[in-house]
Amino acid sequence: MKQLLSAFSLGVVVLAASGCYSTQEGRNKIGAPWAKDTIESRYERPVDQVFAAAKETLAFNGTLTGENTIAKTLVASIDNRTVWIKVDEIEPRVSRINVQARKSGGAPDIYLASEIDKQIVLRLK
Repeated sequence: MKQLLSAFSLGVVVLAASGCYSTQEGRNKIGAPWAKDTIESRYERPVDQVFAAAKETLAFNGTLTGENTIAKTLVASIDNRTVWIKVDEIEPRVSRINVQARKSGGAPDIYLASEIDKQIVLRLK
């Protein structure tokens, strides 16, 4: 009876822990979907200027692995973590940036996302 209960409990834990999250590019990856992994900020700068600052920041901290200039998304690898950035326009002079960071196993890394967001702000000044 204890083995059956242990197997059932293990199955419930595995099902509860599994899931998919959506990246800034719109792709789905395996990981914890309920955990916070994205920092959103708004800047009173044009989209192209914010996109360039984000690209420089990612290249400085790690390896830029993807760039989509049409959708204004960037992907980078920093210390065995993946960082996605999406820049879009809210108003003609106001841009929004979403910085998302995940560890290699799919766990969120909100601290890295916050640090990258701060470095982008410093590059805009």
